[in-house]
Amino acid sequence: MPIFPLPLETLLGKPLMYVLFGVIGFAFGYVLEISGFGDSTKLAAQFYFKELTVLKVMFTAIVVAMVLIFAMVGLGLLDYNQVWVNPTYLWSGILGGLIMGVGFIVGGFCPGTSLVSAATFKIDGAFFVLGGLFGIFLFGETEWLYDYWWNTSGFFGRLTIMDWLNLPTGVVVTLIVFMALFMFWGSEQLERLVGKRDLKREPRSRYVAAGALIAGAFAVSLIGQSTIEQKWSRLEPVKAPALANREVQIHPGELLTTMDNNRLNLIMLDVRSESDYNLFHIRSAQNVPLSELATAVPKLLLEPSQNTVYVVMSNDEATATDAWKLLTASSLPNVYILEGGVNNWIGAFTTEETAIAPASGPVADDKLKFTFMAALGDRYPAADPSPEEWKLDFTPKIKLQVNRDKSGGGCG
Repeated sequence: MPIFPLPLETLLGKPLMYVLFGVIGFAFGYVLEISGFGDSTKLAAQFYFKELTVLKVMFTAIVVAMVLIFAMVGLGLLDYNQVWVNPTYLWSGILGGLIMGVGFIVGGFCPGTSLVSAATFKIDGAFFVLGGLFGIFLFGETEWLYDYWWNTSGFFGRLTIMDWLNLPTGVVVTLIVFMALFMFWGSEQLERLVGKRDLKREPRSRYVAAGALIAGAFAVSLIGQSTIEQKWSRLEPVKAPALANREVQIHPGELLTTMDNNRLNLIMLDVRSESDYNLFHIRSAQNVPLSELATAVPKLLLEPSQNTVYVVMSNDEATATDAWKLLTASSLPNVYILEGGVNNWIGAFTTEETAIAPASGPVADDKLKFTFMAALGDRYPAADPSPEEWKLDFTPKIKLQVNRDKSGGGCG
């Protein structure tokens, strides 16, 4: 069974992919136009509570898409981690929202609706688009003045309402559906009181649509969302052979070469305990114990997928293999395991270093096989070997794959 999003370029080729995009774009633009999104007077009327059709159309699209998305995720038909979720920048987002909101009321358009208006040759829409382009230019020329505040103020990463409220997805979906239906009812009352609209002429089919949304929300609650274990069980037939054939276990020499490659965004995740990490760890490796790795996934998903390589490591390979399965099931591309773990790394890059010595006697699985003079972390020479001094033979295994990419959305 295919998992969405589908690789359209692979399935259809570029010409048909662009045709499909064109058809979807035309349908989207057509719906926006007939819904009034290209009419500045109709758009502005919602702020005076006279005509709230645009608000109802927009929230209908939001809640329908939400119910369908999470129903498909629960059924295992859609990989939610491959759906780009814009990171949250709270304070700069609030300021930007206020600026855009004032512009919306004064000009009658938001950036997206101005394009709809301009596409139908409306003069006000065309001038609004030109103003927006000038604003983009001005922002680009002055961004350096407030870059730090813009990028760090209230940054929460890939934050969803489920993460924020710590509630199950089904509960959040149901609450938002009921909130939207209340807004629909409230908007009709405002149109009746302020806009003198006759609600008796409204189609009865909207009650059927409301019932369908409620049923869909309850279905999402019943279906639930896939766990990491369930995701891995679906991927195991495809991914397990690479693990068994040792296609994802990279030699310490390849990791050292990758560390020296400025064209790659290398993220090394040391999934050992904090005590082992403090004893010895590879320079620039982040300590994320296996028990905490799942909570780090939203942040890792923000990394650019085109050139990012993840390497997980433990003392041997057992814990790192569990981490590899978790990250692979979470849809992170280009995840590899350090072959033989930290023990193999130390053995490869330690020669006459008296501060590190082999452990005496047998050592349990996935435990350090060396003793250390002190917990120096990455201050041992073996933690940061020079690529010029160490030329190890290895078979390259890292092959970049792109699972997903950033895409925009929303009114702006």
